[in-house]
Amino acid sequence: MKYYVGVTDYNWFDFLRQELREDVNFWKPSGQRFAAIAPGDFFLFKLRKPHHCIAGVGQFASQIQLRLPQAWDIFGPRNGAATYQQFAGLIHRNRHQALDSNSEITCIVLNAPVFFQEADWIPAPADWADGIVQGKGYSDQSSVGQNLWAAVQATLLRYQTGLYLPGLTAPGASLVLEDSPARYGLAITKMRLGQGAFRATVTEAYEKRCAISGEKTLPVLEAAHIQPYADAGPSTIGNGLLLRSDLHTLFDKHYLTINADNLVVEVSDRIRSEFSNGKEYYRFHGKPLQTVPRNAAERPAQQYLRYHNEGFLG
Repeated sequence: MKYYVGVTDYNWFDFLRQELREDVNFWKPSGQRFAAIAPGDFFLFKLRKPHHCIAGVGQFASQIQLRLPQAWDIFGPRNGAATYQQFAGLIHRNRHQALDSNSEITCIVLNAPVFFQEADWIPAPADWADGIVQGKGYSDQSSVGQNLWAAVQATLLRYQTGLYLPGLTAPGASLVLEDSPARYGLAITKMRLGQGAFRATVTEAYEKRCAISGEKTLPVLEAAHIQPYADAGPSTIGNGLLLRSDLHTLFDKHYLTINADNLVVEVSDRIRSEFSNGKEYYRFHGKPLQTVPRNAAERPAQQYLRYHNEGFLG
């Protein structure tokens, strides 16, 4: 099992621990991609000196490069600040170049974070070097990594946590183990994501393009549940689509759907009969999705598409 220990700003930590958070944005001001661990792996929060302790844990859901306004739109105060101006100020202080609304940051999306009380903080790993600026990866194949992870698990037993970890006796509902608990793995298709994590993960999987139209204007793109959340549809990547806002509305109202067998768009005649219009939308009828995730495991799951197909009235 691999996990990552990330150097964490105390003010970010202190702000976010004031209330329960379904997900948080552990942002990097540089805009460089984060590839130290895979979705489903765990991310530990290590406070800088003088604290020099592990103070919490979250589950890595995805990473995405976003401009500041989009990052605020998705995560709001879960960026670690009360207002957009304060958020932008944090980025500015941690960035070594000019900052404006077009500047991109790396959003490391962490699901179901748990912030420890100070009495439960865990000393930093014995091999932690003073020169580490951003963080360090660990594995339970090393004695240091194994001991640290055992301490994290023991600490989590004292919390009502949404993390479903091997060895915990009372798992919550946020995450689901794969078939083999010994693998310590969590499939991204099974991970129940928070609202912000769902939006960010779907947006990244579809490469910031509408699945149906290919539209790339990010402010009008929305993460849609295929089987609605109100109908027990889970917030998982397999139950998600990135859609232009008008197409999202039509999809939710069953004026259009996506065939579960071949991922072809179907547009209902009801648009024409009810509104005497629809030319913009009928051009998509019979066409395959323009954008699908590169990773086959992240594509729309047939079970959710079939659920949506049942409500479609051609």
